[in-house]
Formats: sequence, structure tokens, C-alpha cells
Amino acid sequence: MKRPVIAIVGRPNVGKSTIFNRLAGERRAIVEDRPGVTRDRLYAQVEWFGRPLTIIDTGGLELYADDAILKNVRLQAELAIDEADVILLVVDGTEGLTAADEMVAELLRRSGKPVLITVNKVDHPLHEARRYEFFALGLGDPYTISAAHGTGFNELFHAISQHLPPYVPGEEDHDVIHLALVGRPNVGKSSLVNALLGEERVIVSDIPGTTRDAVDTPFTYDKTPFVLIDTAGMRRRGRVYEKTEKYSVLRAQFALERSDVAALIIDATTGLVEQDKHIAGFVEKAGRGLLLVVNKWDAVEKDDKTHERMVRELREAMPFIDYAPIVFISAKTGQRIYRVLDLAKEVAENHAFRFQTSLLNTIIRDAVQFSPPPARKGKALKIRYATQVGVRPPTIALFVNDPELMHFSYMRYLENQLRQAFPLIGTPLRLVVRESSVSADGR
Repeated sequence: MKRPVIAIVGRPNVGKSTIFNRLAGERRAIVEDRPGVTRDRLYAQVEWFGRPLTIIDTGGLELYADDAILKNVRLQAELAIDEADVILLVVDGTEGLTAADEMVAELLRRSGKPVLITVNKVDHPLHEARRYEFFALGLGDPYTISAAHGTGFNELFHAISQHLPPYVPGEEDHDVIHLALVGRPNVGKSSLVNALLGEERVIVSDIPGTTRDAVDTPFTYDKTPFVLIDTAGMRRRGRVYEKTEKYSVLRAQFALERSDVAALIIDATTGLVEQDKHIAGFVEKAGRGLLLVVNKWDAVEKDDKTHERMVRELREAMPFIDYAPIVFISAKTGQRIYRVLDLAKEVAENHAFRFQTSLLNTIIRDAVQFSPPPARKGKALKIRYATQVGVRPPTIALFVNDPELMHFSYMRYLENQLRQAFPLIGTPLRLVVRESSVSADGR
């Protein structure tokens, strides 16, 4: 069953993102007391009283804006309206009814969708009378809330539920692949989202940093459910001037925590730079699956060695992620863009891989026999047994006589032996060392 969708719309700076954060139960949207901070649609998958729902936050609607970015914001809001089952029209109770509110209401009336007027910033019971002037919008009873203080939401929840289709509890699909697109600003992350989806789902601009929030977009490819997480371009900390930009860098890192796989987008026209390496390090540290996507390949002058040379440069510059597959694409022309999803699916499967315990111990035992660990301070390391203790990423515990005798280079050797037996393309492999005085057979 499709999750019902609730869209939050309204003119700028009426508190839509604060409402979104309240409904989502976390600080998902950037909140500042100035208009225009939210530009793209933000998605949150939530549960209310055991019922799964999707909530969409939108940028402020300015119907007659001339600025190109503001026109795109309007398009984003209109697309959200098309997706919605219920629309919350948010207005500002402190300012009262405005001509902009009336224009937005007229747009929503034409949608034919249920619209609930949500009068925000009603922070005291004495301000309840402010709701009455919004009856003039002709969209039914206004609901007063204070998103900042969390009041009035019970009545709003009840009103929303009256417009939702009957819910039949069923097993939720846990096979969704959450794919985060990460990278420096202006490398083509949003263009790739739009190319994959075949619609203007995310604002695309030549201005670096146009995407400032992490934008979740659910869709299905080859019968596999995905959620694309388009993130704000990560910049070096020294280059982050604006508070909003700081939030966006943090949000991109948080997006990794919500993802199974990250696609690191690299600009083929500029080649690999230090910031790309830093971002790859973020992904590896987060333990997420990873693929390297070299975008703008159509804009590179090539000879028969260009591809091979670029692969070699990437491998030599980032040996710590040598397991990550590399794909060369053009989001502009569509060249090999669906290979990104095919690889993401393979990486996600490897990210959740489980070793058979007996086979795991056979591989480790054979590796030790072929190349025993060197003695340290006259004492030999003994690996008694191994077992998998986690997935996403696969995590192996090695039980040894003395953890201090394990050198990182030997850990790397054991990881390489495991990868020879099971390539595990795209996923990190974690090895942890624990002390044990007893071997697997009890001796």
C-alpha cells in the first residue's frame, strides 16, 4: 500500500519547516527566521499512531517571482501538491490574511485535494481569535497551532486522519535501498537525480550550493525500491561561511547515517581534488557502501588511455576505498546513469552480506597457515576463532590470545584474504579483535 502523502505549503517564512520538524519528530529541515531557506522538497517517512506516512516540506510559494531560483521553488511546491493526499496550507497568525495567502489558496483550490488551513504562530489562547479572518479563504475551518511550542497538533492530526484512506496494517518493505548522493558543490548530484527520475525533482542550477538540505526521493527501479538522498555539496570547513551552509554540511554527514550506500560524485572536468578524498573518508568512517561516480564524462577530451588513466589516478589517490566500484557517466546526456543504480543494488547486497561461520574460520585458518603473524616481543599471536557479529557493513570479530599482538598490517592481510574469497564489491569490511582464552572447539 502506498504511504499517504501530506504536503506542507504556503508563502515564505510562515513556519512550514518548523511544522515539518514537529511532524517528523526530528530536526530534518533547516530552520531560520528569514524567508527562502528551504528550496527543495524534503521528505520524511514517519509513523503516527502506528500508521506509516510521508510528509513533504516545500519552499515558500511566491507565485509571481521573477528570480530563476524562486521560480524553481514554486515548481517544487507544485510538484509536491501533485503528490499529496492532504495539503496543509500554512499561514501566519501574527500577520493575518495576506494577498499572497489568497493566491496560494486559489492554487490549492484548483488542485482538488483536501486542504487544511493551518494558522501557525498562535502562541497564546488569547490569540485564538486570529483564526477567524482565514475563513475568507473558503477552505473550511482553520486550525490554530504553535509549531514553536508544539500546541494544537492533536486537533490537526485528527483533521488530517479524516482525509486519509483506511489503513490496513501489513508487513513493511524492509528491502528499500537508501542511496545518498554526496560530493562537492556543483558536481552534478541534483542533475543525476533528475536524470534518473525523468523529472525536475530537485532544483538544478549552475550556482554552487543550490541544494542545501538533504532531499529524500522514493522511487522504484527494476522492481527494487530506492530512496535517493540528494545532499548539499560538502565544502571544506574553512570555506563554510554561512550558518545555513554549516547546517548543510552536517546534514550531508547525517544523510550518510540514513543511507545504505553512498555514491560519491566526482567532476571529470576538474578531476579528483582533496575534498573528494575527505568525503570518501566520511563515507568509509560511517561504514556505508560506496561507489565512485565520475560525472560530466561527455565533457572530457579522450584518447584510448583516458579511462584507464583516470581509474589509476583514483585508485592511487584513495587506496583506503579500493573496494569501491567506479562508473563513468554523464547526467546531462544520460550516458550510463542507470549503471549507478545497478551498482548500488549490488553494493547494498554486499553491505548486508553474512558469512557462513565454518567457511569464515576456514578462510582465516588457511590465511594464518600460509602467512603466520609475526611474533611481537617474543610472543606469538594466536587467532582462536572468528565469527560475524554484524552487517551493514559486515563485521568480523577475531578472538585471539592477546589483542595487543595484532598489528594493523596483519589485519589488512586477513581482510584481503576474505575479499579474495568473497569480493564484496563496494562495502567496507570491519575486523575487530577480542580476547579469548578458549578456542572454537573448546580447547
